[in-house]
Amino acid sequence: MQLVIADKRYSSWSLRGWLAVQLAGEPCEEVMVRLYQPDTRARILAHSASGKVPLLKTEHGTVADSLAIAEYLAERHPALWPRDVAARAQARSACAQMHSGFMALRAAMPFDLRRDQALVPTPAEVLADIDRVVALWAECRASKASDGPWLFGELSLADAFFAPVAVRLRTYRVALPAEAAAYVDTLYQWPAFQAWQQAGLEET
Repeated sequence: MQLVIADKRYSSWSLRGWLAVQLAGEPCEEVMVRLYQPDTRARILAHSASGKVPLLKTEHGTVADSLAIAEYLAERHPALWPRDVAARAQARSACAQMHSGFMALRAAMPFDLRRDQALVPTPAEVLADIDRVVALWAECRASKASDGPWLFGELSLADAFFAPVAVRLRTYRVALPAEAAAYVDTLYQWPAFQAWQQAGLEET
C-alpha cells in the first residue's frame, strides 16, 4: 500500500489516516506532499482527483478520505473497531461526528504541532465544540468493554480519529476536566503518535 499525506506539522486529516495504517500494521509506503508550496495543489492532484489528502493506494484501488481509509483497513482487520457490537456502533458514530462536525473548533484552532499558546478570547461557539468533545469522550468511555485507558478500553480507530483533537486542546492550552485531560495524556504517550509528533516538529 501507499499512503499520500501532507506535512505532519499541519495536516490533521493525514494524521488520522496515518495512525489508522499504523494500527493495521501492514507495510505501507509514505508519500509526502508539502503544503503551502507553489506546486502543492498540482502535486496532490497527481495522486488525488479530490485534491485532498490522505489518500491510500491499495491492491483494490485508491481509497480517498480518512474515514473511508479507516473502514477499508477495518474490513481487513476487524479488531481495529471495538469487538462489542454496541461499542463498535458508538465508535463509528463518534468518528462520523468528528469527521463532519466541530467546524468552529477546527477553524479557530488550526492544527500546528509547534503551537503552545492559548486562544484568547475563545469564541463561544468554540467553547461549545470543546464541551461537546469532552461529553462525547465521556459517552465513549461509558460504553467501553474493558478498563483500558482508551476511548473504548482498547486502542481503536476512534483514538486515531480524536488524536488531532487532543493536539488542538493541548497546543491551545485548553483547561479540561480530569478524565479528558488524562485521555489527552494517553494519546500523547501512544508510540505511533509520538513518532508522528517528532517528525512533525522536525519539519522545516
